[in-house]
Order: sequence, then C-alpha cells, then structure tokens
Amino acid sequence: MSSINQSGWRPTTPEKGESQGETFTGNRALMLEEPLIFEIGSTETTGVDFAEAPAGKSRLGGLERSKTIGLPGLSEPEAVRHYTRLSRQNYAIDLGLFPLGSCTMKHNPRLNERMARLPGFADIHPLQPVDTVQGAFEVIHQLAHWLVTLTGMHSVAMSPKAGAHGELCGILAIRAALDARGQQARKVLLVPESAHGTNPATAAFAGFTVEDIPATEEGRVNLDALKARLGDDVAGVMITNPNTCGLFEPDLKAISDAVHAAGGFVYCDGANFNAIVGRVRPGDLGVDAMHINLHKTFSTPHGGGGPGSGPVVFSEALTPYAPLPFVEKQGEHFALVEEETAGEHHAGSFGRMVAFHGQMGMFTRALTYILSHGADGLRQVAEDSVLNANYVLRSMEDVLDAPFAKSGPCMHEAIFSDKGLPEGFSTIDIAKGLIDEGYHPMTVYFPLVVHGAMLVEPTETESKATLDQFIGAFRSVAARAKNGEPALKSAPHFAPRRRLDETLAARKPVLAYKEPAQAEAAE
Repeated sequence: MSSINQSGWRPTTPEKGESQGETFTGNRALMLEEPLIFEIGSTETTGVDFAEAPAGKSRLGGLERSKTIGLPGLSEPEAVRHYTRLSRQNYAIDLGLFPLGSCTMKHNPRLNERMARLPGFADIHPLQPVDTVQGAFEVIHQLAHWLVTLTGMHSVAMSPKAGAHGELCGILAIRAALDARGQQARKVLLVPESAHGTNPATAAFAGFTVEDIPATEEGRVNLDALKARLGDDVAGVMITNPNTCGLFEPDLKAISDAVHAAGGFVYCDGANFNAIVGRVRPGDLGVDAMHINLHKTFSTPHGGGGPGSGPVVFSEALTPYAPLPFVEKQGEHFALVEEETAGEHHAGSFGRMVAFHGQMGMFTRALTYILSHGADGLRQVAEDSVLNANYVLRSMEDVLDAPFAKSGPCMHEAIFSDKGLPEGFSTIDIAKGLIDEGYHPMTVYFPLVVHGAMLVEPTETESKATLDQFIGAFRSVAARAKNGEPALKSAPHFAPRRRLDETLAARKPVLAYKEPAQAEAAE
C-alpha cells in the first residue's frame, strides 16, 4: 500500500484492490482500519482555538519545555471516531466467552453497576466527615462480615487494591507476627510449582527467600517434599487452592498442620475461590491468610488497569497484625479505626496498605452480588463453574493432550498441552487460530509444570450453547494443527493486525512514534 494521506487513509490502486481483494480504505465492511493518532492529526494544527497565553515570568525553575510536545491536533469528531474505532478492536466479556484460565473473566451483572452508581456511593469522597458516610461504612462492614463468613476466617482487611497487593498484605502480616515472636531468622517461604506466578514475586518483594516445592505427577503439591523442607528457617508456605493446574489440593489440611507444627504460617492464594465459594471454607483447612479477588469471585469489573480490590481474610493468629484502617461498628455508629489499640485487635498492626479505606465502588458491587445470589446462589456459582470446566475438558481430551484428565474431575479450569502436535506446530498456533474464530485465546504457556500449556476457564456465566460453539471452534483449530495445516502458522488472518514477530517485539520494542522520514533516517 502507498503511504498514508492527510485523511488517514492507506489507499490502494483499483487494480491492486481487485486482484488481492483489498479495499481502497483498508476497511473490511464494518471492521474499520484505523491508523495511529499521529498519522491522522497534525502537530501544526489543533481542534480547539486558544488565545495566545500572556507573557509572564516562569516559575518552573529552569525546567521549561525545550521543544514542542509533538501531540497531534484533532477535531472533536476525529478524536471520538478514532477512539471508538479502536474500542471496536477490543475483545470483551460483553462480546463473547473469555476463556482465560485463572482469571475468572465472567459477566458483571448490570444490577451491580446500577447500585454502584447511586449518588450516596458514587459521589462520596474519602476525606468526608465520618458522620456523612455512615451508609458507605455499613456497606463495607456488611461485605466484610460476609467475606469472613464465606471463608471461615476471623477477620478481614478491606483496603488492599488487587490480588498481588493482597498477597503482600498477607505476607507482611506474617512477617509482623514472626517479628513479634522474635523469629526474624525465618526468611524462607515455600512456594509450590502449581502456585500462581505472583506468589514468588510477592515473597521476594517482602524480603523472603523463595524455594520451590515440586508437584506430583497428578499436578498437586508433593506433601512429602514439603514436610521434608520444613525447619526453623521457614516462615510458611504460599499455596494456591484450587491450584493453577485446575485441581483441588486435598492435602491442604495436612499441609497446614505440618507448617503450623513447624512454627510457620499458611498463605493461600484465593484467586480461584470462585470454584469453591459456598462449598469450602479455607479457614477450616488451616489457612492463616488469603486474599480474595472481588473482580473474580464476586464479579466486580476486571481488567483495564483498575480499580481493583483484593480484601485479605486472616486467622485469629494473624488478626492482631492485620493492616489499618478498618471499619468497626460501635453501638449504632460505624467508625473508621485508624490507630492500633493496645490489648485489642490489630494491636501489632504492620501499618497501612493505602491512604484510605479501599475501593468503594468495588465494595458496593461485590455486596450486591453476594446479597442477590444468597447462600444457595453462591454455592451454585461454584458448582456451575466446575461443571462447565469439566464439560470443556471431556469435550477436548480426544483431540488435545489433557495431562491431568486421569487425575479425576478438574475444578474451575481445564488444562491441555501441545504434546502430540506435529513438528513445527505448538500452542501459539492454536491460540492464534482461535483469534480468527472470534475468541480471545486462553491462557498459554502457564503453568510452567505443563509444556505448551493451554488453560481454559469458562466460568459459570456461560450457557451450554455458548460452550458448544467455543468447543467446536477449539476442536476445529486443534484438528487443523494436528493435520499440519500450513495456513495456521500465519494465523490470525482476519484480525485487524497479523501475527507479530514476538521475539523482535520483545527485544526491540518501538516505544515512541517517529515521522516516516525520521524512522528511515534512523535505520
């Protein structure tokens, strides 16, 4: 194609369009081609007329801009159309099934959104006087009650903003508890191979040394190996249950008992709580701390950079070391406790995770979800998510290797591998082929214990008809890979952009726009 013109088109000649099936604009009906915003607008113009700024003495202390900022000027319709067209290239749960494993990308009920937009919740400010936000505090307090009830734990910290933030909260509480005992020498955290990838990163960030615990052939924690490693230098274990292989850890109570007997604590990654909510209480299994992703189990919005929320529930042993602040009911009044109280709970708090009380919008959505489902509905959430995952597993195991299929039913997600594909074909080809079928690919190459892993989590919000369509597409792409179809190696063919050279993109990313003439000169 020729270079872009001032209107933002990449025009082709009629002859080329006729011979190669291309359009003059690059559009494919309603799939609109969209250039970079720098290619549409001009740095010499602006969509809004501003009067010349009056001259004045600079207060920037020598930090004035030395050259123009280089942003393109667009009119309002040009700007609106640009970002609307880009939004059409995003995949979303409102468009179709989102099969990402260990991410629980399920539908967010619109009732939740309506409640979160009520003025009393949407318009409050964290610096308002406590007496003016009593209703909001009651929502936080009530949500905290149900999170403690559902997990069988003793207390909860509501302020952490996301899963990894919650992990850090739990690990810092463990550190504070060990310090209070005078056991600063306990600097090792054991992390099973089947745990989430953020677990070792969190442990290292908190100053611990990470040691792996191997998995069994069935994809679960090797209990004997874990017991053999316990000692005076071990602070505890970070375990994911259900784990990242999509399997429940039946030895978790035995693991907890062994870790406690050795003087350590048990941190459970609760990102997969959606598979057991209403069915299993982690507190009954000896867990000391566990974060809960409200954007997974309790349907608050997921992705896009936030806002997130990752409350952390604590056992009685760790409650004194939990972070501040927290909401407490004092008679008929709700108070925000912001200081440690000697002799009472949080007496040894490690401090604050955030400046204020947490994400009000996420709390409102999560409580709405819990109350609208009730105890029986939440139990059905877990049952249906497990049912859907097993339906995918058993529907695909004859065309793709399912390494743990013989271990029994899976939990919330089904895992496959690229074992058995012909030489030259791998997981990435199946993932790219699914894009052409209109699906965001499943999680690929994780967990690391499975070569060429493909992790599929359908969640409970998908119907059988939706799953059948996805399974049909998945089987079709898998069959094409097994047959060695050459076209699959260059998929996707129907997406707005083709397959990247991912190695080159990782090693030499282009992070700033350059005019074509500048780019050619740089080369």
